[in-house]
Amino acid sequence: MSRTSLTAAALIPLALLAAGCSRNRNVPTNLAPSRMTAIGVNTYLWRAAIDTLSFAPLVQADSNGGVIVTDWYANPNTPGERVKLTVSILDQELRADALRVAASRQVSQTGSWVDAPVSAATVQKLEDIILTRARDIRRATIAG
Repeated sequence: MSRTSLTAAALIPLALLAAGCSRNRNVPTNLAPSRMTAIGVNTYLWRAAIDTLSFAPLVQADSNGGVIVTDWYANPNTPGERVKLTVSILDQELRADALRVAASRQVSQTGSWVDAPVSAATVQKLEDIILTRARDIRRATIAG
């Protein structure tokens, strides 16, 4: 028997065994994958962050690096205050620790903008909104 025939004879049973060892055959098919990476980061988190920050003008939106930066935004109801947001998507998975929001806030004092503190609860609330929106987008992918 030639060396090629021996190799083929040894590989055929291995291939048959590997095919029979396929895992997760009963995985529900009604779940969209949590890892969508057509871009450099999780697609659901990316879309949710863009949607959530749509109220403010964007300065930077780098889908490969996962960074979104807004320009200063002043709410018409509070014209003496403005915010600037940076969202970083850190992973390809749809997880809470794959998202980081940073906010800068300024208030107008005698005609000039002065840095002011941002409540940690505000940043946390924005992260929660983005995560909830990402999960909604994922669910809509299933239903759609």
